[in-house]
Amino acid sequence: MNPRTPRRRVLLLVAVALATGYLVRAGADTYALTPTTFRFLALFCDPQLSLCVAARDQAWWLVPYGLALVAGLALLRFVAPRLTGWALRPMRDLVPVIAQVGPQNLGHRIRAGGSRRDEFAALCMAVDDMMDRIVAGYEGQRRFAANASHELRTPLAVQRTLIEVGMGQPLTDEQFTLLTAQLLQTNERNERLVDGLLVLSEADQGLAVRLPQRLDTIAGSVVAAHDARAAAAGIALTTHLLPCTVRGEEVLLERLVTNLVQNAIKYNHRGGSVHVTVGGPAALTVANTGQEVPPHAVAELFEPFKRLAADRIDHSGGAGLGLAIVRSITQAHSGTVTATARRGGGLLVEVRLPADTD
Repeated sequence: MNPRTPRRRVLLLVAVALATGYLVRAGADTYALTPTTFRFLALFCDPQLSLCVAARDQAWWLVPYGLALVAGLALLRFVAPRLTGWALRPMRDLVPVIAQVGPQNLGHRIRAGGSRRDEFAALCMAVDDMMDRIVAGYEGQRRFAANASHELRTPLAVQRTLIEVGMGQPLTDEQFTLLTAQLLQTNERNERLVDGLLVLSEADQGLAVRLPQRLDTIAGSVVAAHDARAAAAGIALTTHLLPCTVRGEEVLLERLVTNLVQNAIKYNHRGGSVHVTVGGPAALTVANTGQEVPPHAVAELFEPFKRLAADRIDHSGGAGLGLAIVRSITQAHSGTVTATARRGGGLLVEVRLPADTD
């Protein structure tokens, strides 16, 4: 055990106090066989004096107790604070160490060593573990900002190029129509990206109000809105909706189901299928056919701006935020979301949400 830890110092103080008490008791026992209350009085009085005899025979023998009380209070007032301060000094030494930690010094660690059975070492290890989590979150936010900047910069550069081409030379009607269509498409992609970032930010802030919501009704309306899109892509969109009520926000739950259905259509192939289930062990399940997904890449799909390098049915140029938004909305509703690569291609996404029991 580290000798500088508070535990070791407290044990040392206790040992010193016990030894001192033993010595005082041993010293008191060296006097004549009189009651212990008189032994302290014998230290200050001559038994031959009448005053001392009167003090001993009457109630004055309480004087030693009074002196002991005064001495004890003096120890508590002047000595005990310094002793406890010395015992807890290692804790105070942590203050400047922790105060040095900041965005410019996230790699700083205490590294106290020792065993987790030692409270001081366990505290230092917990602080180091906390710093590791902070670093991971900080790095994640930095990567997110860098990726978002890259995603926004690319379409903005395309827009700038198209505008410069349009201003550089006269355009025919056909060229003008093509140019405006491309600008509109790029602008729509920017709008989807910004909208996704706003939804992601709103979901990360949590829910202000939780109301009972019929998840089966929400899923049914989302599927109905995507029937034509699935049919145009040659995909069979089917459902199995059981009554299911959860607590949350209708808009966010609708966005959750929408993102899952849209991804199931995008990452699919002509003649494939998408099946949406509500109820059962998982509140919501979306299974789709499609390309092979490596099992090790499934978890990465929930990270912002992560995509699989493969063709899609929908070439609308998504922002790569679909499953990241699904995860944030699920967590905001105190639920969990998991994805599994299906044999033969495609994904099985399960969203588990706490059921409304009221």
